[in-house]
Amino acid sequence: MRSALTLVLLAAAPAWGGGPLPVVTTSTDLKALAEAVGGDRVAVESLAPAVHDPHAVEVRPGQLRRLQAAQLLVRIGLDHEPWLTRVLRTVNDARFAPGSPHDLDASRGLDLLQTEVARVRGERGVHVHGFGNPHYWLDPANARPITAALAEALGRLAPADRGAFAANRARFLERLDAGLLRWGATLAPYGGARAVVVHDSWSYFARRFGLVIVAAVEPAPGVPPSPASLAALTARMRDAAVPLLLAEPSSDVALVAQLAARTGARAVTLIPSVGGDPEAGDYLALFDVNVGRLAQALGAR
Repeated sequence: MRSALTLVLLAAAPAWGGGPLPVVTTSTDLKALAEAVGGDRVAVESLAPAVHDPHAVEVRPGQLRRLQAAQLLVRIGLDHEPWLTRVLRTVNDARFAPGSPHDLDASRGLDLLQTEVARVRGERGVHVHGFGNPHYWLDPANARPITAALAEALGRLAPADRGAFAANRARFLERLDAGLLRWGATLAPYGGARAVVVHDSWSYFARRFGLVIVAAVEPAPGVPPSPASLAALTARMRDAAVPLLLAEPSSDVALVAQLAARTGARAVTLIPSVGGDPEAGDYLALFDVNVGRLAQALGAR
């Protein structure tokens, strides 16, 4: 049975005219998954662009208005969106409080990594991995529980469309399962390959596909390396002959090039979010791009 609070919050929602259900997400990845489940019965907008600093997302007035009109907010959670606190304070809508039927934290119930990492404070605020590594969408298998939660949340708000949401999800999962087989087979010959990452985004991806991440260039997420730590990392990589350096579109290009030249590692730019590269236009294409780039780099060595 629905709680009294749930009924009150549902009743307090802005009137929804019966067209596509308005949904707002905090990332393009969650947007892609919400669209996969919702199909033409949802209209989804991401507050954050595909490539951004998680500490410094600027939400435009038009996006605030769409959030105010939204029936569902889908967030990454795990302290990954420190900017969202300011946005929700501006909107001042109790419907988007944690636990509300209009708020979905997609991290709930997932098998999270690095949950033992202590929260630390740096120059720009709270360390965004303070409750676990938040890049869980980069394990494509996590799309299964995330889309289950999305189907449930959307179906609660639009019960007449529950069947459509379930059918959309089933079709998506068929393609996802085929992708998991394809990506796994492509990377299977390179199981155990060692890599250094610039930002600690790739732990879930590495666990899924058998890579070993030996170090991160950033001593803490979002914190540039000191000259001393960079020199020590360079020596470690060179001595251990680490073959891969995994960068992202937002990485410091000069730093990546310098580290690759000094260590002999092959630098590969992987895409952390849907839309971060024109080829990564949806959730499954994101993994097609990343797996393809990784296999090409490993096969070339």
